Amino acid sequence: MTSTLLYLLTATLAALLLYLASPRQQFWPAAASKVKPLRFLALLLSLLAWVFAGAALGVWAGFFATLAVLMLAFVALPFIDAYRSKQHVG
Repeated sequence: MTSTLLYLLTATLAALLLYLASPRQQFWPAAASKVKPLRFLALLLSLLAWVFAGAALGVWAGFFATLAVLMLAFVALPFIDAYRSKQHVG
């Protein structure tokens, strides 16, 4: 249970850091000057998520579960960002 939660949170955080390192994100505009550290931390967190998932599910199942969580976050984050930055006209 604990390893499962850890890999889910760690992989989601890794995806968030990679998204913050992208040039068109609007979550945190100041992140444009911190691209390399964000990418490096995202890589470390992705590997750590794989370790946690491997402990919970086994090595290869953990690898693919980590990839699935990363892909889900990569799809969801731009939509969340667009929803947050949308101008509401009333």
